[in-house]
Amino acid sequence: MSAARRIPMTVTFLEMTAKPAALPPPSPRGRHAILRSEKPPPHFYRYLYDTIGDRYFWVDRRKLSLDKLAEIIHAPGNFLYVLYTDGNPAGMSEVELRPDGTANIAYFGLMPEAQGRHLSYFFLYHTCLNAWAHPISRLLVNTCTLDSPRALPLYQRMGFTPYSREERFVELLEGQSEPRPAAGG
Repeated sequence: MSAARRIPMTVTFLEMTAKPAALPPPSPRGRHAILRSEKPPPHFYRYLYDTIGDRYFWVDRRKLSLDKLAEIIHAPGNFLYVLYTDGNPAGMSEVELRPDGTANIAYFGLMPEAQGRHLSYFFLYHTCLNAWAHPISRLLVNTCTLDSPRALPLYQRMGFTPYSREERFVELLEGQSEPRPAAGG
């Protein structure tokens, strides 16, 4: 049996303590809709999670059985929002409401073909509004150095402020490739 392959990363934890003060974004070009997916089938959730998260080494939910995944994503207080553009899934955001009055954006991302189309800020703004529609006192999110380099600036532009950083690692799944060094330098 081979040793587990680990990739180090720095995780930044951010918080927002009031609804976004940022101006609402203009509607992106094309037809778009953000729909809450009610009791999403685990295979649909995995399609979104795997397609969006593959390049960023999202692995936690891949390790779960479909039954365990369904238990998590169907739990009261767990909300999956899907961004559609021109009728196709373009992104996902998962918001978890916690008993302590906080909410956490557990996952947020765009499909590869939706990136670079000015959808991130639009989708994040509406994800935040959907979270603040509940009686919460704080909205949390985290990002890491394996995520898009645009993630941290996007969260900060929306009004999130960092409150902690941790050094962690992600354990690659069997057959998963390690990241390639960034081009350019």
